Amino acid sequence: QVQLVESGGGSVQAGGSLRLSCAASGRTVSSYTMGWFRQAPGKEREFVAAISRKGDTTIYADSVKDRFTISRDNAKNTVYMKMNSLQSEDTAVYYCAGRSWVAGISRTGSEYDYWGQGTQVTVSS
Repeated sequence: QVQLVESGGGSVQAGGSLRLSCAASGRTVSSYTMGWFRQAPGKEREFVAAISRKGDTTIYADSVKDRFTISRDNAKNTVYMKMNSLQSEDTAVYYCAGRSWVAGISRTGSEYDYWGQGTQVTVSS
């Protein structure tokens, strides 16, 4: 079983950037396809991005494509998400999640088995 801890959230003005990190412990993160999801107040959790275990495949929500970049460093047991050109609509709690690499990459939150506690991102306009 893997434990996931997010960091890097904070408050930023519109147009700014942040980089989120998701550190894994308990098992090597290279065993997992990893994803980022977010949940804004009063809204359902939504998919943001996902990356295959080797990092050779990435997928994004249309709302963040060309602004956000997901990456991973398996040697550091860490997954990242660089967020550029942040907008007020990006304000949410961001969660990283993992699922067995055997199951493949997915946009569906219910298909992920492991979740972090979340990190708050607040974008002011």
